[in-house]
Amino acid sequence: MNAILTRRQLLGLGVTGLSGLYFGFWKAPTPARGVTLIGAGDIACEDSPGAWETARIIEDIPGTVFANGDLAYESGTVEDFQNYYGDSWGRFKNRTRPAIGNHDYGQGVYEDRDKSLYDPSAYFDYFGDVAGERGKGWYSYDIGTWHVVVLNSMYPLVINDGLQSQWLSSDLAVNTQPNLFSYWHHPVFSSGYHGSDERMKWAFEILYEYGCSVVVTGHDHTYERFALQDPHGNRDERGIRQFVVGTGGKSLRGASDTPLPNSEVILSDAFGVIKFTLLPESYEWVFIPTNREGSWDAGSCSVGRLEGMRSSRF
Repeated sequence: MNAILTRRQLLGLGVTGLSGLYFGFWKAPTPARGVTLIGAGDIACEDSPGAWETARIIEDIPGTVFANGDLAYESGTVEDFQNYYGDSWGRFKNRTRPAIGNHDYGQGVYEDRDKSLYDPSAYFDYFGDVAGERGKGWYSYDIGTWHVVVLNSMYPLVINDGLQSQWLSSDLAVNTQPNLFSYWHHPVFSSGYHGSDERMKWAFEILYEYGCSVVVTGHDHTYERFALQDPHGNRDERGIRQFVVGTGGKSLRGASDTPLPNSEVILSDAFGVIKFTLLPESYEWVFIPTNREGSWDAGSCSVGRLEGMRSSRF
């Protein structure tokens, strides 16, 4: 069940399947069911109030926060993290599991610069051990019955030595949780301003083989939901559903007039965060905009057990 819903329609549904939502001055109760992941990418900068607006939503929803890259504009400096990210999403630092983005790699450094200039030290200083091994930034953790893998989509550009792909295969080979979820910054599929980026296709391929259900990315400053698909963009009922959630507060951009074939929803009318409720045999999502008139997106999907997915693909 997937739907783009207005605030009035969501209120009419009550709280079934949509627990813990934030509706301006009204918030549904949060019963103890499943586990929660909530977050977005492309978050905090000097001249936008968006990060403070999205932080207000997260403040009222318990659970693990994922901050999905480009956290402190423009350049991920110590000052950027202290003054912009720290003053907004920093209040959730003790429950945040971050991923790194291109704007977190040092002052004046973007993706077309000399690789020797990349410096993510402020990011690793700010988050410490929770951000993974210093200089690498990939790691995994378990939440409920789900194994969550966090990857560094800048690393293949900075140092293409295969270490991250080796780590991912090894990590998944010993994982004992039945369900799999992953996030990183640059989208393999996107109908947004930057478009699709194949640098992380290798990760999509490995995760697909291990039965991953959900991949969440950022980078394009839109919200986009894709149908279940394989690493080549073919619809696949046992594929991965990828979300682009670059709406954390920095800025918004429109999407292409010709969306990718499996794109189901594109929204760019408000900042917002996505909330996942992860259950043993399914997951639910809701995109919550900061603007009362902004569009919402909600749905649910069952998941195959990991062993069954493995046997059907190898």
